[in-house]
Formats: sequence, structure tokens, C-alpha cells
Amino acid sequence: MEHCALFGSGSEHLSCASTLSDAHGCPSPGQAADIAKRRQSPDEAEQLDCQGASDPGHEPCDMGLPLVVPNPSPLPSQGSNSFTRSFLGLDKCNACVGTSICKKLYKEQIRFERWLDPQLHFSSDNRTSYEAIYTDDSETWRPVVLSRMVSPDLHQLADESICISAGKRKSCSIEAVLRATPRFQNLANSNILLHSMVQGLVSPMLRCPSQRLLNRIVRRYFEVADVGSVQMKHFTTKDKLRLLYTMAVNQQPLILQMFPGNEGWPFPRYHGSCGRLMVWAGCRPLRSLYQSALAHRSDAAYQILHITQSLTSNSLHFRLYYTSVSEDIFGIAEDGRLFIMDASTIGIIDLQEGFHTEADQHDNHTDVFSCLSGSCIRTPPCKSIRPTQSFALLCRHVLPKLLTSTDAKESGLPSIAITEITICADQAQSDQRIHKAVQILKETLQHFRPCNIDYGYRYPECRYSAKF
Repeated sequence: MEHCALFGSGSEHLSCASTLSDAHGCPSPGQAADIAKRRQSPDEAEQLDCQGASDPGHEPCDMGLPLVVPNPSPLPSQGSNSFTRSFLGLDKCNACVGTSICKKLYKEQIRFERWLDPQLHFSSDNRTSYEAIYTDDSETWRPVVLSRMVSPDLHQLADESICISAGKRKSCSIEAVLRATPRFQNLANSNILLHSMVQGLVSPMLRCPSQRLLNRIVRRYFEVADVGSVQMKHFTTKDKLRLLYTMAVNQQPLILQMFPGNEGWPFPRYHGSCGRLMVWAGCRPLRSLYQSALAHRSDAAYQILHITQSLTSNSLHFRLYYTSVSEDIFGIAEDGRLFIMDASTIGIIDLQEGFHTEADQHDNHTDVFSCLSGSCIRTPPCKSIRPTQSFALLCRHVLPKLLTSTDAKESGLPSIAITEITICADQAQSDQRIHKAVQILKETLQHFRPCNIDYGYRYPECRYSAKF
């Protein structure tokens, strides 16, 4: 079953179009791959890795990935090759996520479904994500999302801030500036990711990281050729810069790699990255259920509570919690299973080792990496996080949109469900009372959950056991 990421969750998500094929005088992906292989060694050709234009010591590779519409309009004046490299963010590598999915773009294994209005230019598009389809065998296509780390406007502001931090103009070699920072130099000279190297970054999961959590980040980092070790001896300097840049800008791809869906975690399948674009599996937004029958909404509400409990208590002894929530972070797969698509606001506390606290709370660990996400505001200290914070946020911002007082009056939903949602959302309630409200809610909703073939994630098991 394909784990998914959100489709059509809001105005920032765009349906985009085209196949990656020959157009405007550009070589086809197959031809481009052959050219690349002739230019590189076999190992380099297999990896299809790129050095960006921001690195003055390397010549940027020509991806040859023209994004074509069925009736293509003229492309921007800079030419299709540089245009597509800019669109993907490859011209900014190694201040990027990685290049692990670029090869599949070469092979046309990722194609856009629909594209922008022909009158619009890519350069003016500030969307953060795009719908596409993905295949491994050229026969079976699955929906995926191509998502930017942040919006193009925020990327541009961050790139300018990097140059300004070094006393340069708004345009410079951002990679050279980042490589020269003390933070990166410490990372480059170490084989272990240490707490001092991530202090001051705004990513919620790095607010109080234990060494065990940092080791898991490295061990599950699939943007390098060899994974599985907590040591970074096999990391090149560009690998380390990409990892540090990702931790600073958007933790989403790291969460999806650290806690994959095929191990039971409620996150979409991560396919890889190319430049500053990330690819994961697609599904429909939670809001698509708002007008559906109570049974469908009850099942979604039950799943939201259940997966939140699993984030709080699991065999790895990491407590994952929401720092903020909205209905847009959830999505529904074809078999009815619910996933968390937006993991960028999830914090992590290590229940086994405890959380790392800064020796001096007044020390300033901020640098140019600290605000690259578009915000310099860090989440509250881990010691201030209540065990029930995630449930309270859900009961305040998500569950009231799935279960309403009208359901209690007209659809047979017991009024106790609405009462317990109100109690759960009340910060004045004790953690014990909020946990009790969650349990009552789950028991109430269990009786309304459908058990049929449309819910393949629990059918037919649900016919024989109340556990499903």
C-alpha cells in the first residue's frame, strides 16, 4: 500500500502538467542520461549527482529536464536548461536537500499531471508543492507530491541573507559562505553529529535533541550512498552541508526517513529529492471528508486520536508531539488510512535518554543557519511541553471540524462526544482528565466506524475483531 502525501490541501498546492520529454531543442531525458554517462565515470553516472552553480569550484551539471506542457508556450528567456535547474533548485546545490531522485526525473519516472496556465511563467510561481505521478515499472503510476522546502520567495530572502551575513552583495556563492561558518566547520571535522552542531536551529525536532536522536538522523539519512551507520565517515563535505541545510530549513524529509511508514509510522513514503524539491506519496486532504457521512468522519477522528497516541507512546521511546496543528497536516489514502503529511511542526523528546538542555539558557547559538526557514522563532523549551499538548491542539483545531453539534442532533452522535472534545481542548483541565476524554472519545467513535471494502486498511479484519 502506497503511503501518501497531501493533494489539493489548499491554495498553495498546485496541479501541474506535463511529461519530461524532448522540447525546445533540449535532449530527451534518455539522451541526456547517455550524454551524462559519457562525460562521467560509471559511478558518477549511476549516482547522477550535481554540483550547483553556487560552488565556484565545480561546474554545474546540465540536468536536461525540460518541463513541457501539451501545447507549450514560450519558456522564459534564460533558456530551458538553466530554467529547469533553477526550478528544481539544482543551481543552489549544495545548499539543497539532495539529488537522490534526479535519476528518476531523467528516466521520466516522475511526470507532472497538469501545469500552470500557459500565460504564467515559472519564475513568477510562488507555489510550494505540485501534483505529479510516479512509476517504477512504466505501467503502474502512483500519485506523488513534489514539494519545495519553503516557498521560492522565502528561499530568495534566505539566500540573500546568507550573502549579507558575509558582508557581500545579495548575490554570491551561498555555498562558499555556508562552508566558511564555524557551525559547518565543526560538522565537517567530525564523524558524529553532536548537539553543539544543531544548537540554535529552529526545527522543532532539534529543540532538545538527545544523542540517540541525532544518531538516528545520520543512520537514516538516505541522501548518501551508504546508510546505516551513526558515524559520518562515508559523508563527503557536500553531504554534510546538505544535511545541515535540510535540518536548518525544513525537517520534513528527515522525519519521513527516520520514521518510515513501512515500519508502522503514520507518515507518507519518502521517495527522494532533487535540488530543493522533495518527493513523497500523495493522497486526498482531510477536508474532503467534511461533507461526508458521519461514519467516514468518525473513522478519521478515531484514527487521528489513535496515531497521536502512537506518537506519544511507542517502542522506540521517542515522544513525538505537535507544536501546532491544522486539518491540512492530515490526509487520507485510497484504502481509508490516515497519515500525517506535514511533519515540519513535530517536536521530539527522547523518553529513554531524556532531553538535552543548554548549559546556559542565555547563550546565543544563532548564526546564518538559524533563520533560513523564514522564521527565527524557536518552539518552547521541551520541559514546558505537557504530555497532553498534542491532544489539546487536536481538540481545539481539528476534531470540531469533523464532529459537530449538528451530528449530535441529527446524525445520532452521542452528545458526550462533543462534551469530551470541549474538555480535551480546555488547557485548564489536568493531563489525567484530558487523557480520559480521549479514551471516552475513542470508545464512542469506535461504534460509528464503517467496516467495508472501502476501508481496506482494516477490512476484512474488522468483521471479526473489535481491535481493527
